[in-house]
Amino acid sequence: MPSPELEPKPPVPGMDPDTESEADDGDDDTSSSPLEIRQSTCLHRPKSSATSALDAPVTRTPSTLLARLRSRPAVPAFTHPLAHTPTTASALVDFDGPDDPYQPRNWPMPKKILTTLLYSLVTMSASWASSCYSAGTTQVAEHFGVGRQVSVLGTSLFLVGFGVGPLLWAPVSEVYGRRAAVFGPMFVATCFSFAGATAKDFQTLMLTRFFGAFFASAPVTNTGGVLGDLFGPAERGIAMAGYAIAVVGGPSLGPIVSAAAVAQPSLGWRWTEYLAGILQAVVLLVAMLFIDESYPPKLLVYKARRLRIETGNWALHARFEEWDVGVAALARKFLVRPVQLLFTPICFLVALYASFCYGILYMQLGAIPIIFHEGRGWSSFRASLPFVCIFIGSLIGCAANVYNQLRYNRAYRAAGGRAVPEQRLPPMMVGSFFFAGGQFVTGWTARADIHWVVPCIGLVMLGAGFSMVFQAALNYLVDTFQLYAASAIAANTFLRSAFACAFPLIVTPLYHNVGVGPGSSITGGFAALLIPVPFVFFVFGKRIRARYKWSKGSVYD
Repeated sequence: MPSPELEPKPPVPGMDPDTESEADDGDDDTSSSPLEIRQSTCLHRPKSSATSALDAPVTRTPSTLLARLRSRPAVPAFTHPLAHTPTTASALVDFDGPDDPYQPRNWPMPKKILTTLLYSLVTMSASWASSCYSAGTTQVAEHFGVGRQVSVLGTSLFLVGFGVGPLLWAPVSEVYGRRAAVFGPMFVATCFSFAGATAKDFQTLMLTRFFGAFFASAPVTNTGGVLGDLFGPAERGIAMAGYAIAVVGGPSLGPIVSAAAVAQPSLGWRWTEYLAGILQAVVLLVAMLFIDESYPPKLLVYKARRLRIETGNWALHARFEEWDVGVAALARKFLVRPVQLLFTPICFLVALYASFCYGILYMQLGAIPIIFHEGRGWSSFRASLPFVCIFIGSLIGCAANVYNQLRYNRAYRAAGGRAVPEQRLPPMMVGSFFFAGGQFVTGWTARADIHWVVPCIGLVMLGAGFSMVFQAALNYLVDTFQLYAASAIAANTFLRSAFACAFPLIVTPLYHNVGVGPGSSITGGFAALLIPVPFVFFVFGKRIRARYKWSKGSVYD
């Protein structure tokens, strides 16, 4: 009969039975506390009742001549008087109650705001690099002797890297904490930005763009987890709205600054990459100086380490230190389960809608120059100024999401502190009309005989609709799948990268072959077909959630 002290501890009730709950999303949102996540994973390993691994003699079987030469003779089993005495719960280090000031959610509000701001700026510098290249595509094509359509690959490959990177950086944040998973990759991304600026051939430039995005995707992946560390459900929506401004600000403002650099004969396309690298380096340096680790399990590791030194009690440790990282578990969480969730109607349709919006946003990198530079004869720099309209629209969309968060809080309190997923959808319902309508207005008023302010109004509508749809979609996925929120966000990341890398490639031939108006009608028509999605889930969402095991936990009586 096995010894009681060698049996594994039971997991925390309500956590993922596969020993890894997924409330920490790692991309744009999160749900429950990362401390709860890790507490469900850190189990003692069971041992055989017949022969413990510690009781067996230490031997090795040499398989090669070199192994035989280097092998040692068998040695007696390692022994210690306390070898079979399990660590008691009193040796576990935890936060000193729910009001512990060391817990990130109890940090002073100015510190939480500063942390959110700096992580947002780091993310903005990453998304800035995704769009700044577009202003120099014509010069890149001329400099390396390739077609303009080929030079657009610099943007598409960057977005592919944005989609592949989260597969690595999301697990890294769960093992090593937020700072290591964001700042280390961002330093490498900064180096690739400068490498792209000094590229001697086209293939080198493309490689630096891809790998720069692969590493720059780390803050895009993990900043949502940081907001989950700092804010509860009642505050997180407002924090996410502010963070979303930075996310949209990169693709909106990057082309304007880059166009100004390209217009200067003394600068040119290489300075689009230099400026991105300089921005990343400055923001990263400031963030490293002022940002503290916010991942609760990692903070408890630091706390236990300090207590061991100060007290001399070397048995003190955090539960996170017991966790034996399993590659299979991480692969299941970030590779297999996202695919499984995509077969549920909520995850598939909502992620599809959000990803389509994301693709249309990056489509404007090619559409706006065609409308205002080719169609109206504006200079390259002046033709980039309408990107400000998308940014203004995103501010309007963020304000709508903040207002809805206040409404959501009332429903959240009425439900006894439980998530109410369908109350995340009203901004998406309104924004869907703005998003589709903005494309029709912009496309059919692009003619030079119509005042330029009219297509700009269409871009404001598009930006507002994008912000309302995209952010509400992410919040809805997190509230719906809760324990599996990381997988739901990973599924969304996969789809949005597929759309985002394709749309910049098709916009030029689409508008040149069928015209700006008909081309905008094609994408606007698809957007109109997706309008019913939030309305259907607002009415039938609870019934649909109850049918699938992944979302049953978000259904309450």
